[in-house]
Amino acid sequence: MKGVRLKVCARKRSLRPVFPVVQCRYASTQSTPEPSHKTASFGFKDVPEEEKESLVRNVFDSVASSYDLMNDASSLGVHRLWKDTFVSSLRPGRNGPQKCIDVAGGTGDIALRILDYARENYADRDTTVDIVDINGQMLKEGHRRFKKTMYHNTPQISFTEANAQEMLPEKFPDNTYDLYTIAFGIRNCTSIPAVLREAHRILKPGGVFACLEFSRVGNPILSTLYDHYSFSMIPLMGTLLAGDRESYQYLVESIRRFPPQPEFARMIREAGFMTGDDVDGGAWADLWGGIACIHKGVKL
Repeated sequence: MKGVRLKVCARKRSLRPVFPVVQCRYASTQSTPEPSHKTASFGFKDVPEEEKESLVRNVFDSVASSYDLMNDASSLGVHRLWKDTFVSSLRPGRNGPQKCIDVAGGTGDIALRILDYARENYADRDTTVDIVDINGQMLKEGHRRFKKTMYHNTPQISFTEANAQEMLPEKFPDNTYDLYTIAFGIRNCTSIPAVLREAHRILKPGGVFACLEFSRVGNPILSTLYDHYSFSMIPLMGTLLAGDRESYQYLVESIRRFPPQPEFARMIREAGFMTGDDVDGGAWADLWGGIACIHKGVKL
């Protein structure tokens, strides 16, 4: 096929066509394992742990093309402000070029902000971002977006399809990155501790783990209003704008199953990171009363 290169995928023997998205996954050489008895949350349901990944993949295959539209509609555009605040708080490029990885970042929202911030504030054109996502459809959206930017076909950006819980050491070696970001993605992973352990492994000593995620609202009145809006309006918007109520119902439910701020901060520390105290402004920073939250940890 014209314009298609053949490359051996990691830990696989056969040749496969490789497009701008590099695929790196574990390939089992053993028989299919017996299903485990462990469960994982999928929205308000508990499902067998081995099924969650495919269920989440189906959700994001469904919403990939309308993801930005629905984020704008469901948050009234506020998600853009949260992402700006998130990246600004990290100040990429301040201490010179950085090697960054944005996980679950298929559409490129955070990666583009990192590169723009470094260039505009510090004249840094050497910071790089590796975008990693388990969902190929989301990565295609990100690649399409980056074609419109100055970073397309430069060493500053790359796209890799990989599982945040099992990042191949051949592709993602220990002690490689200065900055690891994950925005609105970790709650969709089957094992949050496994994601955190991999983040710790691939960061350099002194490297920063930074997570932007929906969280718990502390004010009872705001919490009630937020719940009413989330459960009544967001699935309705999914129906009207994307023709997909079920996927957006899952997204709302998944937010409520994500650990509250102190519990998630504890999980970050258990993975080996150092955080601030368990207060707003310490281990985390609440946005809009806790509707969204920024968590940070430093690898010692």
